[in-house]
Amino acid sequence: MKKIFISSDHAGFNLKEQIKNKFKKKYIFQDLGTNDSKISVNYPDYAHKLCKKVSNNHKNMGILVCGSGMGMSMAANKHKKIRAAVCYSIKNTKLSRLHNNANIITLGSRLIKKNIAFKCIEVFLNTKFEGGRHTKRVRKI
Repeated sequence: MKKIFISSDHAGFNLKEQIKNKFKKKYIFQDLGTNDSKISVNYPDYAHKLCKKVSNNHKNMGILVCGSGMGMSMAANKHKKIRAAVCYSIKNTKLSRLHNNANIITLGSRLIKKNIAFKCIEVFLNTKFEGGRHTKRVRKI
C-alpha cells in the first residue's frame, strides 16, 4: 500500500479525519497533525512539516487541508521540490497532475463538499504526470 502524508490545521481537522477513514483500506497515512479542531493552530507550521517529508523522495505525495486550501498551498509552495495545487473539481485536480506534476493536493474544508474532496483525492493519487512538453515547464518552477 502507498504511504501518503497528511496534515491539517484546526479548520481542516474534521475533513482530514474523514479522508483517513474513507481511504484507510487503500493507503497508509502518516498523519502529521493537528490533532484537534477546537485549538487554533497556525497552518504554515503543518504545511512546512509535511513538505519536509514529501520533498525527501520524488515518489512521496501529500494532502493538506485548511479552511480554504489557499494558506496551505501558499506555505507549501515556498519549498523546493514541492508543487502544491488547490483542488476543488475533478478537472482541475486531474490537470494538476497531468500538466503540473503536483505532489501535494490542498483542500479547503469550508469550500468543498466531502464527496467531491474524496473524488479529487482519488483522481490526484491515481493520475500520472503526462511528461512530454510539460516536463520543461515543470522544471522551470
